[in-house]
Amino acid sequence: MSRGRLSAVISACAVISALTTTTLVCATPSSAHDHAGQEAATPAAGHRPGHAEPDEAAVLGKEHAEAHARTREQAQALADYPQPTRTARLKALTESQATTNKNFNPKDSGQFREYFPSPDFGAHIAQLPTGKVLLFSFERVETDPTKEPAPTNVIGPENAGRAYLWDPSKGTGTAAFTKVTPPSVVMPDGTGTARPAPFFCAGHAFLPNGMLGVFGGNLGGNGGTGAKLSLVFDPWTETWSMNEDMSVGRWYPSVVTGADGRQLIMSGQSELGWGTPTPVVERFPALNRPVPTSPTDTPRFVPVDRFKVDAPFKTDYPHLFSLRDGKIYGLGRDFDQQWLFDPVNETRADLPPRIDGTNRTYGSAVPLPGGFRGPDSVLVLGGDRNDPNTYQLVSGNKWKTQEPRAFGRTQDDTLLMPDGNLLTVNGAFDIRDYGNGPYNPNADLKYRQIETRDAQGDWKLGPVQRLPRGYHSNAVVMPDGRVMITGDELQQIANDPDIKDDMNGSIEIYEPAYLHNGARPDLGAVPMGPLAHDERFTVSTSSARDVKRAVLLAPTTATHSVNTSQRHIELRIKNVGSGQLELQAPPSSAAAPPGYYMLFLLNEEGVPSVAKWLSFGPARS
Repeated sequence: MSRGRLSAVISACAVISALTTTTLVCATPSSAHDHAGQEAATPAAGHRPGHAEPDEAAVLGKEHAEAHARTREQAQALADYPQPTRTARLKALTESQATTNKNFNPKDSGQFREYFPSPDFGAHIAQLPTGKVLLFSFERVETDPTKEPAPTNVIGPENAGRAYLWDPSKGTGTAAFTKVTPPSVVMPDGTGTARPAPFFCAGHAFLPNGMLGVFGGNLGGNGGTGAKLSLVFDPWTETWSMNEDMSVGRWYPSVVTGADGRQLIMSGQSELGWGTPTPVVERFPALNRPVPTSPTDTPRFVPVDRFKVDAPFKTDYPHLFSLRDGKIYGLGRDFDQQWLFDPVNETRADLPPRIDGTNRTYGSAVPLPGGFRGPDSVLVLGGDRNDPNTYQLVSGNKWKTQEPRAFGRTQDDTLLMPDGNLLTVNGAFDIRDYGNGPYNPNADLKYRQIETRDAQGDWKLGPVQRLPRGYHSNAVVMPDGRVMITGDELQQIANDPDIKDDMNGSIEIYEPAYLHNGARPDLGAVPMGPLAHDERFTVSTSSARDVKRAVLLAPTTATHSVNTSQRHIELRIKNVGSGQLELQAPPSSAAAPPGYYMLFLLNEEGVPSVAKWLSFGPARS
């Protein structure tokens, strides 16, 4: 066993031992899922959450009676999972985090610095080019974390979405959050009632103009029924817009932006309900519509069209990546469902089966840094608690087994960092097996420990985050190089310091080791307008002589451990002047699909500047 591997194992054992000495208050386990890995909530027949009984409504009036019903439900939830339990859990986790992390030097391992409440669970997340972070999910129907809080099986207006913006420049209080409610829609569920679009468990990716395309969601019932929703979030005006419905419903689809700036939408359970994955591939915008490239060009009522070939994934949320050859790599969670899509010729070809020979649940996949020409390989990791190995699809479309992590985990989120290293946060034993049944929040605590991968491919365990976060967990790299971590509504509800207020989510901030190893390089002015590929451009910096690398990092948008937007690209430094650097843009839209990127300057120690945003236009004809 190598010294690095031995160190990782010892570290893992030490942290697991430290964590398991903390006793958490237990709740009674709930019943199992009605199907593996998916939300399940079945309200009593003829009753909708928060609604009054008919006799009570007749006496008190509908509005008054419904207020009584909501009060009863809240009281019942608190009785099932009382506030002292939540308070004690959070206290225990806070203490064990502090005790464990004393063993880690921030210069080597980074550190967790902030933990604060959020108004949203963050089941979906996007780092926007304005510097703000979009979080969206659903209006909860339950506050007992041993039950399903999402309105997956609810028919009617309680099946609703919600969204918030967090502005890090405003700090961590309630004033830093702004509600950005999705459009009101009447879903084809037979009720005829409007509600904010129920877009939770949709797929999403960035458009070239920095806007976020969101596709699919929950129609309600049948264990998760696909909605045909097609929306765009405009970060410049902070508003949503509706587009024409897709041709099929999608619950748990994936979306990727190609070299031409158009988005391919694949997979997801159809409008017929769970167990009916759609093979139909759609494209947004349709070929007869222009690709939106300007911040003032907001798509409204724009249609999709159908791609000429299908993508018959048997399981949902496949990993999709656009690599340097301009092709779309569709890496399914089933080992034998790996496909290559040609967006120009609209064809599909087989890729070799993944060599692990097993089917993986939700876990990470990352396009590895590929220098100035963009990525040409993908690392698949996570999704199998019994397999710590990582698997790389290399150039030439062959699979290789790479260095393992300390242990297998599912529901993990792995991020590309400015220095090219990888960071894994979050994770679980299974979909929602938190130690005592699928919904019980008493998690397997070892998955709180982060893990990093260096340029040589070696993994190292690091400090622990406060909450265990598994299913629906998320993380993004922010422009200042810190990492925002959120998600897992059950853990957030279970550890809520005040379940009666509207801040039932939580966010924690991790500072990577590079932020504890000296001063940052300076990055001043950068070009404001879209740059052409292969173009030379100049940025100002008072640290020109100290800068050793200039890198582009694509902003993250993720859900369910699926992150199709990640990309790390080195820029060529063509000239070092007095107070400025001349850089060369990536060579093509295949290397860097059109859109917005964070530009970081790094010194010899790998310390990054605070990023500035650059944008690249579509390929010139």
